Amino acid sequence: MEITGKIIAVLPAQSGVSQRTGNPWKSQEYVIETHETYPKKCCFKIFGEDKINQMNIQLGEEMTVSFDIDSHEYQGRWFNDIRAWAINRNIQPAPGVGVAPVANAAPMGAAPVADSAATAPFPPTQEPAEESSTDGLPF
Repeated sequence: MEITGKIIAVLPAQSGVSQRTGNPWKSQEYVIETHETYPKKCCFKIFGEDKINQMNIQLGEEMTVSFDIDSHEYQGRWFNDIRAWAINRNIQPAPGVGVAPVANAAPMGAAPVADSAATAPFPPTQEPAEESSTDGLPF
């Protein structure tokens, strides 16, 4: 799954030692906010010190986050775990007040397609049709 937006919070890193393996671990959570009419916020986690350093997510960045969702039960309650596995910083905010999704944006990995309607004059010019009936209707 993917979500595109702006990083609005970088939460403190958490670390510890696995009871099962004895190896140290580190994770960090971030909050991203979408640019929809009714913005949504999503808290996601990056697990592993190497991935945290590699992704180097900063407050205020625009990006698309690829993630997996998993749920687990603990003492009769269910919790969601949203883990990011990739980020794409090639997101360009729209000019003006606030930030909106980029118009004519192609999906990730796809080549942009030229929009011929955007370059054509509006409304398109039409030649008058020959009148074959007496009511004056064009159909």
